Amino acid sequence: MPGYPHPPFPSQQQKMPGRTSEMSPYPDHGEKSYVGSRRLEGKKALITGGDSGIGRAVAIAYAREGADVLISYLNEHDDAAETQRLVEEAGRTAVLFSGDIQASSHCRQIVERMVSELGAIDILVNNAAHQNTFNEIEDIADEEWQMTFAVNIHAMFYLTKAAVPYMKPGSAIINTASINADSPNPTLLAYATTKGAIQNFTAGLAQLLAKKDIRANAVAPGPIWTPLIPATMPADKVTNFGHQVPMGRPGQPAELATAYVMLADPMSSYVSGATIAVTGGKPLL
Repeated sequence: MPGYPHPPFPSQQQKMPGRTSEMSPYPDHGEKSYVGSRRLEGKKALITGGDSGIGRAVAIAYAREGADVLISYLNEHDDAAETQRLVEEAGRTAVLFSGDIQASSHCRQIVERMVSELGAIDILVNNAAHQNTFNEIEDIADEEWQMTFAVNIHAMFYLTKAAVPYMKPGSAIINTASINADSPNPTLLAYATTKGAIQNFTAGLAQLLAKKDIRANAVAPGPIWTPLIPATMPADKVTNFGHQVPMGRPGQPAELATAYVMLADPMSSYVSGATIAVTGGKPLL
């Protein structure tokens, strides 16, 4: 959208997992711009990482399209409360559920809470992710590698496995992949590797679930301005974040919302196994 900020940005860094309120410029999640048209009327959506960034934008869009949501998040209670407020402002229900999705037991608890509170799971958005920046492979601790896989891909399997038995024909699963699946950033080696796994997981899952009439797709964002950036990248990379794509800037979370709505929309009933690129003009390989 014309007028979105271009780098350079103010120098800034945060502790993981980052907070929206401390970002400059403040991200656009569609708070003022997204207008729904009831495309998801009556649907129930589970969104991981729904407190901020892409997850918040998706929660706002889904609510304005008529869906109730459960927002799974780690411990960013202030961000989660703001997302809940925005969903409820749209006249929909927002259930908050905090905790670490590295644990398979917690993933099952998320699904159980979703069913008990909202009564169904029509849409599962596997969006939560962990990343960190390392210039040398020797700098990546074994524990860091394992954590990245646990959050980014293992949890996606646990959540999907737990949710599918409750999903009716016509339901949709949407996984957040990345341009890093096709064009891996070497300083994000662990993260990029998991994103490649997510893309393959989605492609196989779509085939596996077709007989149940459950669709599985992925969205592959390019550089997006979320709390993860100042919380996981050196200050110089944050300052120039997004300059490398043809549009010359990072995307705002709001700019991904329509992709997640389209993939959740029952009218997209023949779209499964796809990866939708939202990359500021940089093509996937």
